[in-house]
Parts: sequence; C-alpha cells; structure tokens
Amino acid sequence: QVQLVESGGGLVQPGGSLRLSCAASTSIFSLYVMGWYRQAPGKQREFVASVTNNGRTNYADSVKGRFTISRDNAKNTVYLQMNSLKPEDTAVYYCNAVSAPLGTYWGQGTQVTVSS
Repeated sequence: QVQLVESGGGLVQPGGSLRLSCAASTSIFSLYVMGWYRQAPGKQREFVASVTNNGRTNYADSVKGRFTISRDNAKNTVYLQMNSLKPEDTAVYYCNAVSAPLGTYWGQGTQVTVSS
C-alpha cells in the first residue's frame, strides 16, 4: 500500500504561480510513473501531467508551456510547478502513482483556486 500526500494548494490570483508537492510512502518510488490529475466542480477528473521513472514527461494541451512536472526519487516526491494560472485551472488536484505490477494509488487531493 502506498500513501500519497499532496500539499501546496491554495488561493492565487490569475497570472500567479503555485507549486504542488506529493510525498509518497514507498521505498520503491522510482518504480512508479507519477502523475497529476484535477477535477473541477461538476466535471470529470482529467489528466494534467505525468513523469516516468526516467524523467520523460507528458502534459495535457491545456497546461503545456505553463505547468512543469518533476520528481525527486531521493525524496520520494513529485512536484507540479504551475505558472500563469487561469481561473479555469481551479480544481482539486490529485497525485497519482502507477506501476503495472504494483498497482495504482491516489492522494486525497489539494484545492487550487485561481480568483481575483
């Protein structure tokens, strides 16, 4: 069982920045593909970004050029740097860990609100 704990959410003005963190309780963190998803009120959860164990990244078109995902395998932590935030980025952001043989895990989520 892997526990994922997100932090770093909050209220920010349009155009501002936030950095989300997700700490994983596993000594084999490097075996997981790590990702971020988000869910806005009344909408389905959607993919935001992912990073493989060797650092290959993938982004949703809506966040390309504004968000950056990274991981620190020594700290069992994945990050999401969010710049140029827009009101439509408002959502609960969830951390995700996936490994084909080991399973899929989700964090509890952290609220990001972009508003003036």
